[in-house]
Amino acid sequence: MRLFQTLFRRKHMPNGHIYRGKDRIVKPVTKEDLAKLRLDFEIEERNMFYLRHPYLTREQSHGHTKVLGRQEANYIKLLREKNKDYYDNVTVESRLGHLRYKEAWD
Repeated sequence: MRLFQTLFRRKHMPNGHIYRGKDRIVKPVTKEDLAKLRLDFEIEERNMFYLRHPYLTREQSHGHTKVLGRQEANYIKLLREKNKDYYDNVTVESRLGHLRYKEAWD
């Protein structure tokens, strides 16, 4: 029975690769596919709307980092790190400690 199905299954199958080429199987378009495509386009249109109309104006988004003072703080931190005479203590455990998360202790 199984040998018969294996040998004669090609009766309703296309020649060659079944999903590409001249004689391929094409899945028919359903209403669900069209609804999903329409939903995808609506989501994409909403995303593009938010990209075209941002919450902050260009002037607000340009100056908000100056108000927070993060740029100056980062610059001062960089100077401190750069002017050190010595390195911090580095151990194998500090570098590889993240690998010990599965160790169970009694």
